Amino acid sequence: MIVKEAGRGGNHLKYENGKTLFPPELLREIQKYVSGRLVYIPSADRKRSWGETSGYRQYLMERNCDIREKFRCGERIEDLADAYFLSTESVRKIIYAKKEEPIVHVKKEEPILKYQDTCISAREYAEAGRLEEWVHLYLLSDGHNQPFSEGLKIVDRYYLGPVRMPLSLFCRCCGPEENMKWRVEREWFYKHVAELEEIIKSGADLPPLIVHYFMDDAHKEGAFELNDGNHRFEAYTRLGIKTHDVILWITEKHEYDACKAEYAEYFV
Repeated sequence: MIVKEAGRGGNHLKYENGKTLFPPELLREIQKYVSGRLVYIPSADRKRSWGETSGYRQYLMERNCDIREKFRCGERIEDLADAYFLSTESVRKIIYAKKEEPIVHVKKEEPILKYQDTCISAREYAEAGRLEEWVHLYLLSDGHNQPFSEGLKIVDRYYLGPVRMPLSLFCRCCGPEENMKWRVEREWFYKHVAELEEIIKSGADLPPLIVHYFMDDAHKEGAFELNDGNHRFEAYTRLGIKTHDVILWITEKHEYDACKAEYAEYFV
């Protein structure tokens, strides 16, 4: 039996063999219910449900109510899809949902933000209090990483940024080297890095790196894990670029407080 330990966030959680965790008596009892399968064990600490503190869940409810109201007033599904950066199928699901959401007040004065995979777009969403929304829009489209998006939604997270930080604080965890946490094919990796170097030299506004800040027994003072942007990070390093915008995501309140205190100079 393989155990998937909760609490470390994202889709990069730690896997442990049940034989090394449980005493034999307990393991035999567990095997009566499950054997040879992947098991998720939630943390004993109370976790916030996704969207509880960020306001993103409330935003989606308001957006969906707004879409339904505009449709009732005669707006076309295609126009609504364009206005809210959704597919027409997604708009139809919202309009014809069987379970009606509670009626909430929609702030009509708030602009409809147009998502782009750029630092400028991420900053616009952050200024509107919707950074979490940008992260999921990016991961589900240009970032091509739905599992990461789903992992982030397991519980509510804290998000900081985009903030410009020294790249020397981070290191790659994805690449062809043997010590990489996520190994990829060498030729493809460096081919993509070379392509990105040319794009960066052209002055393109690429998206922020997405970085996990965490504290555990091995990293009591805090550590970073570069979850998204390893190819871009390598390209920036090769070009001698020292800083770039990053989005930090954090799971626990004490980790959030520690990060804000330790790296306060970057959050001014």
